Amino acid sequence: MEELIQLKEKLDGERPVRWIDFPDIGLYKDQVVSYMYRQLIHFEEEGHLTSAMINNYIKGRLLPRAEGKKYNREHLAGLTEICVLKQILSVENAGFLLHQELKGDNQETFYEKFCNILDQALTETSAQIHTDWDAGCLSDIVLRLAVSSYCQKLVCERLLEIIRNREEGKGPEDPKEANRKRGKKREKEQEKKQDDNEIRKQDDNGIRKRDDNEIRKQDDNGIRKRDDNEIRKQDDNGIRKQDDNGIRKRDDNEIGEK
Repeated sequence: MEELIQLKEKLDGERPVRWIDFPDIGLYKDQVVSYMYRQLIHFEEEGHLTSAMINNYIKGRLLPRAEGKKYNREHLAGLTEICVLKQILSVENAGFLLHQELKGDNQETFYEKFCNILDQALTETSAQIHTDWDAGCLSDIVLRLAVSSYCQKLVCERLLEIIRNREEGKGPEDPKEANRKRGKKREKEQEKKQDDNEIRKQDDNGIRKRDDNEIRKQDDNGIRKRDDNEIRKQDDNGIRKQDDNGIRKRDDNEIGEK
């Protein structure tokens, strides 16, 4: 299958640039984004790194700050490592792992170690691919690879948690204590959910109360307005009636005099 041949060729032939082959001069951020596209294996035209991501990595202390708006070998090596690791780990865990690894090594030494591990992994993965695979069995192979990746991710996250606990002087966490903490966390989440529901309920009641008050106010205003109109109407009729009676009385008196 042609697509599988191309995949094996990428896995066998494409590798990140080694430390010694990095540019000797500093690169601006847009140049770094373009350069990093060639550092990793891609099957689409655009890479996964943006200028905003670089800023976030610097703010999160995964990378050192640029030197006069230019990025050197240390930045390129760090970005290569981050872009690979974040496909499996969270950015936070990737940063923690890199800080752990860089404790005993400088960036150049660790980057060479990283490239060697990546080279071995790509070669072993390529060896598992057979170009004569039938298209009908591909989904089964994908399933097995996905489940295997899931299991390895679980192990990675748990090992990082163990490292954190030991660094903080906690030691290995007791399973019962871990379950107790998870139970408390669920209780807090449930309480928060109930509080949120109660707040929404109170807000809804408050809105309804305001609406009812507004309706009553409008009704009261309408009644008063109708009452005022009725009073004015009655007053007008009374005045007209009095005026008519007065006119008739004067007319009768004038006729009697004549």
